[in-house]
Amino acid sequence: MSGVDPERDRVEERDRHERAAAIADRLLINVETVIHGKTREVKLVLAALASEGHLLFEDVPGTAKTVLARAIAQSIEGAVHSRIQCTPDLQPTDATGLSVYNQKMREFEFRPGPIFANVLLVDEINRAMPKTQSSLLEAMAERQVTVDGVTRLLPEPFLLLATENPIEHEGTFPLPEAQLDRFFLKTGLGYPSADDERQIVREQRHGHPLKYLRAVASLDDVRELQRAVEDVYIDELIEGWLIDLVRATRELEEVAIGASVRGSLALERAARAWALLEGRNFVTPDDVEELFLPVLGHRVIFGPSFLVEMRRIGREEALERFRELCLARAPRPDPEGGEVVSLPARQ
Repeated sequence: MSGVDPERDRVEERDRHERAAAIADRLLINVETVIHGKTREVKLVLAALASEGHLLFEDVPGTAKTVLARAIAQSIEGAVHSRIQCTPDLQPTDATGLSVYNQKMREFEFRPGPIFANVLLVDEINRAMPKTQSSLLEAMAERQVTVDGVTRLLPEPFLLLATENPIEHEGTFPLPEAQLDRFFLKTGLGYPSADDERQIVREQRHGHPLKYLRAVASLDDVRELQRAVEDVYIDELIEGWLIDLVRATRELEEVAIGASVRGSLALERAARAWALLEGRNFVTPDDVEELFLPVLGHRVIFGPSFLVEMRRIGREEALERFRELCLARAPRPDPEGGEVVSLPARQ
């Protein structure tokens, strides 16, 4: 007798999935009481939170990015929210904290910076100097910071939301590819529709609705949500196709440098998180296609000819064309036919 009860294990796994899906639904509904008409974008943030990743917003000012970060934090009981406004004179210790001499105790004591938070908004990250940007790299990759030779762990969960302005580039420092690759997802909120904007104006006549937002989940609930992502099933056929899609980014003539293995890891985990947010415990090809550009669009370096085309037709349309080229090289799997035939790799 092994003592293993497969039926009981299935029931427990189903219960865990249902609890996690309910947590995700509560968070989504709560955040949407202050962020209107942006369901997909809010779900992308929740997918990053569930996947223990970080998110980069490339958007114009005034599109509720700060409100979204605060709404996520306020929806989680006990979560600490913090904000860093990046400027060229921002020093690494302004974010991480520093040791200050205590004359009374006659010793140095560490005073933590704003990076020690559960939900951190880094506003206009490309305005910070490379030295300061690199100080965030350790936090994003290792969930820790090192100051004066001492390594300190960041609180869990830890979600970093960074913003950058795609229009104004004077006095900015472009993010290096290594740091861009650390962002799990990249998206933008964009302007609301006319009806949503009218509702926003009416809601804020007597103060911001954020002050009425209440917590609907605990930090333990978020940890349970993150664990549940690992239990979402992905078929071997979809898994193989997902990897072929990422590898296709390295084979296109339009691409100078394709996505790394980190892109494959992120797309696979994001697809499982998205399936969970959709109320499913299994991944479909639609999940992979939906997340292809948010996960991989910022991880590739396009060639000169494609950059010219991007300036001509616009970034969104160019990225959509890039996605179609990858799908042509790595078509969706056919459950009936088994293997799929891909285009030959670039020589």
